[in-house]
Amino acid sequence: MGGRLFWKIFLGFWLTLLLHGAGAALIAVLYYKTPQSSEIMLDRPAQWLTSTAAVALEHGGARAVKRLIRSSGGPARVPLLVVDERGRDVLGRSVPAASLAAARKLLAGSRQAVGAHLVRGPDGREFLMFVPADNVPLLMRASGPPTIPNRMTAIGLGVIASIGFSAVLAWYLSQPIRVLRTSFDNVAQGDLETRVSPAIGKRRDEIADLGRDFDRMADRLQQLLQSQQRLLHVVSHELRSPLARLQVAIGLARQSPEKTDSALLRIERESQRLDTLVGEVLTLSRLESGAPVQAEDYVDIVELLRTVIEDARFECGSSHEITLLGDTDEELVFQGSVELLHRAFENVVRNAIHHTPKQSQIEVLIAADAGAGVLSVSIADRGPGLPDDEIQTIFEPFKRSVQSHSGGYGLGLAIAKSAIRAHGGTIGAENRPGGGLIVRVSLPMHHWNAVLETESG
Repeated sequence: MGGRLFWKIFLGFWLTLLLHGAGAALIAVLYYKTPQSSEIMLDRPAQWLTSTAAVALEHGGARAVKRLIRSSGGPARVPLLVVDERGRDVLGRSVPAASLAAARKLLAGSRQAVGAHLVRGPDGREFLMFVPADNVPLLMRASGPPTIPNRMTAIGLGVIASIGFSAVLAWYLSQPIRVLRTSFDNVAQGDLETRVSPAIGKRRDEIADLGRDFDRMADRLQQLLQSQQRLLHVVSHELRSPLARLQVAIGLARQSPEKTDSALLRIERESQRLDTLVGEVLTLSRLESGAPVQAEDYVDIVELLRTVIEDARFECGSSHEITLLGDTDEELVFQGSVELLHRAFENVVRNAIHHTPKQSQIEVLIAADAGAGVLSVSIADRGPGLPDDEIQTIFEPFKRSVQSHSGGYGLGLAIAKSAIRAHGGTIGAENRPGGGLIVRVSLPMHHWNAVLETESG
């Protein structure tokens, strides 16, 4: 699923902010204080205390308020001031002038406001009721919700929480990146055995995908390097024989002038072998390097196979009978490289000719399976076949069967395999019942279905 890392970061930050905001909102709901006056208490406990005392005063007079305050713990625990018209508290407590002025200002033009009440008792006397800001509501603190933390404490808790979350998130993101960086350094120093997946673990996000891509890249680099090293080793070995024969022929021409003509023929033959070998090595190297195939040709596979069979018949004469069978009447147009496809099928057919006795039959069968989405081409001969262990290696470069007497370099089937794989297909071999070998080539049908749809459109 695309964007998994994005959603992890987004949801992580969003959840943190949501929890932080919810906590702040909860604190505001529980401990909300309206900043209308800095001299009297306006929080909810103070409002409740003032409203309750106002009801008692209105119906029972000053005595009822005194009994209420004394029954609730006394003046020390209930800091509600009940001030008469002369500015004196009914319980004889001192009245802060600033708080009294703030309460009167709050009640200007009204008999009741948040945190302050102007109440008339049964005897007609008016009393001003409020809680001074410099008094702590001990009764409410003892029986009510906890005290609101100060601003610095709240900010400190938020900073600690954000640092902890950010540290965990940063480690979660940076740890695999550090692993990738170390792995890149190791590969740059030549250690192609380096892999990232074991260190990343079971993560399933874009970073884990990047690690798996790195492992595939390292695998491919290792395979290419090993292939090039093996190819260089084998080519150097294969070049020694024709070069040695060239040197012998040159030496004979110098020592025996009468043998110059035969020496020149030998030199020409060995030069042609060297040219063929170098050409095949270059073709194989280009295919195995992973370079993209120029799939600009529209190839009719049936016509291509007919051309390959006609060329093979011309070369072998009447020594072999080669027939084309199967879906030969269908138009199977394939988009790819006509040169590489021609060379691939030609190498397989020539291999069948070189490894079968004369007057034997070679069958080329075409089968299009629309359900499986595969075009299959089978080249079957009536030769001696191959041991099971050799069947697995005949498509490797410079691998020649012990039964081979063709004098080739063992590159034909390797080139055929690389050419077919470059077109998205597969190639394999198996022994034929009753004797012989079958080489099966499979090509994906979408390569030519797209062509036919384009042309019909």
